[in-house]
Amino acid sequence: MFKVKRVKRIVSLALLFAVWAYPAQAEVTVRGDSLFVDGKAFQARGASGQTRLAELKARGATVVRTYGEESPAVLAEAQKLGLKVIFGFWLEHPRRGFDYNDRTSVDRQLAALRATVLKYKNSPALLAWGLGNEVESELTDDSIVWPAIGEAARLVKSLDPAHPRMAVLAEAGGSKIAKLMKAAPDIDLLGVNSYGDALLDLPSRVRAQGWTGPLIVTELGAEGQWQAGSKPWGAAVELTSTEKAARLRRYLHELGPKTAGQILFYWGQKQEVTPTWHSLFLPSGEMIEAADVMSEFWGDPGANKAQNHAPRIVSFALASGADSFTASTPFSARVTGLDADRDALRVEWHVMAESRDLRKAGDIESVPQDFPNAVRNRKGSQSEWSAEIAGLSPGAYRLFVVLRDGKGAAATGNLPFLIR
Repeated sequence: MFKVKRVKRIVSLALLFAVWAYPAQAEVTVRGDSLFVDGKAFQARGASGQTRLAELKARGATVVRTYGEESPAVLAEAQKLGLKVIFGFWLEHPRRGFDYNDRTSVDRQLAALRATVLKYKNSPALLAWGLGNEVESELTDDSIVWPAIGEAARLVKSLDPAHPRMAVLAEAGGSKIAKLMKAAPDIDLLGVNSYGDALLDLPSRVRAQGWTGPLIVTELGAEGQWQAGSKPWGAAVELTSTEKAARLRRYLHELGPKTAGQILFYWGQKQEVTPTWHSLFLPSGEMIEAADVMSEFWGDPGANKAQNHAPRIVSFALASGADSFTASTPFSARVTGLDADRDALRVEWHVMAESRDLRKAGDIESVPQDFPNAVRNRKGSQSEWSAEIAGLSPGAYRLFVVLRDGKGAAATGNLPFLIR
């Protein structure tokens, strides 16, 4: 059974450390379309998240991106490891009820931003300020948000001119970048969250709107649920971890020379459509193959060769080829897999209800019900396994398979199906 944590993009953490007088910080500058730290070109390569930063560093990452209240704790850990932090400050969303015409609310938010900047601007781990995340999302009229971002950037620049300011947008469609540039001239870095094949021409689409400064892909994934194919009953079809890794290799190859950084999403685990869609870890802690892709592109070749590598799924299908069954008819599924390190693999099967709590823009979702007694007659060898599914009432479900190597890595896949 998946024991899934319910994770928000903004996670409140108690401030469990004291604030010391920081040593002299690195000089961070922006010139043209490049980012520099102490005069040297810097690629912001890393992930969005807040945990297991030592493992992120081991994969060749240079930076971690945060979203809001979790940032101070991440700063302290990153400083120990030599990572840089894009320190997020959460600008509240109009779609969640925040009114940028309400001056009292706006001033309260700016006061919190002022206190945050003054408290952490001297941290040697600080790379840049991330002002908001997709504040414009899900709005028919986004005109109110661009001046709000501009006001926040202006305040941060007055308090800390030493660190660049970044706005983060949901994709680059329409003329939103041009709007941002006009209303927020104090933004130095442009962050864009993008997924799937939209990544292939993202830099050219950004430049076409006139942006000449550094571009960082602040969320990057193999495919968003909004891009995926779906079953007739509406269930989005998720790629296996192996398919995700293949796509990420292609995207990082294309984006590397055209951007100032790439940030994979999500260095941790969260429920979003499924427990595995955007997660780079399983709820039980194993990494999937996306972490290997990080090492391939960013890490030391020798260290990468020595690291444990994730298993791969070669094939995964319902044996009948169908995806709709009667409640009285059992059906079977089969998966084949391999491990590059020749580790012995252990297979786990899970059936979960199809999620009905689908939210927008990464908002917290509830975890669907698990049906542990629906998987029967498990069989398998070193590379091929099967199971029978039975005993389910009419409804929409997903069959999950997990291949674990016993050394901290895993492969995952799931198939939506319907019981009539």
